[in-house]
Amino acid sequence: MLIYIGFDDTDSKESPIGTGKLARWLNAELPDDCCCKGVIRQQLLVCPEIPYTSHNSSACFLAEIADPALMASVIEKAIDHLSKHAVAGSDPGLCVVAETDPYLSDLMEFGRCCTHTVMTQVQAIRAAGSAHLSGHGGTKDGIIGAAASVGLTASGWLGRYIEFDGLRNYPRMIRVSELNARHIAVISVDRDATAPAPQDMVLTNEWLRPRRMAHEPVLLVSLKEAGLWQNIYAKNKKKESNPSDQQP
Repeated sequence: MLIYIGFDDTDSKESPIGTGKLARWLNAELPDDCCCKGVIRQQLLVCPEIPYTSHNSSACFLAEIADPALMASVIEKAIDHLSKHAVAGSDPGLCVVAETDPYLSDLMEFGRCCTHTVMTQVQAIRAAGSAHLSGHGGTKDGIIGAAASVGLTASGWLGRYIEFDGLRNYPRMIRVSELNARHIAVISVDRDATAPAPQDMVLTNEWLRPRRMAHEPVLLVSLKEAGLWQNIYAKNKKKESNPSDQQP
């Protein structure tokens, strides 16, 4: 069974790790019969009415559990993980939802609203219904982004993978067939472009962060020359050196 574990508001401007990294670290804490299927960063509305650390992004950890009875243990582990790594002064929120939960469609709509509208804790609680949604410090506003990250990820067409099968260790150049073998689709964004062939090479820019499309990781590329494609995204160059401002 697939479950969604959403996190938000776990850091501060001075903290050494952001919410994305905290979500990725959860993998080391989960039970043996729980498998990571990726961690997805979701972008929420940025506006003066919403307090945020650097980008107002939240993160969702996708996990496959062998037995639905493990759900309670996963929630307990996630809460312990927050207590260890969320920094003082933050407003952490946690949302844990199974793919079979009847409120998942409400969370999807709530997540979409969070990309263009200021939403409230009351609305988040209502959208989550009987699913697990909890605040763990401060104002508890993190429940809004945590619920939104679950809904947006469950919709299958938003966000970017910040973890998936060791994608941070991929080489500068990799064959299309190797990406496909690791369950990453390679799609051209060029007008009238042909499909990347299995033997073609891809320049990764040493920053592979596939988009989430049709519930799967998809790497968007542009044709550089015959047989060679380039990842259309690269890591943003930052003016500040604050580690919490680094893009996951």
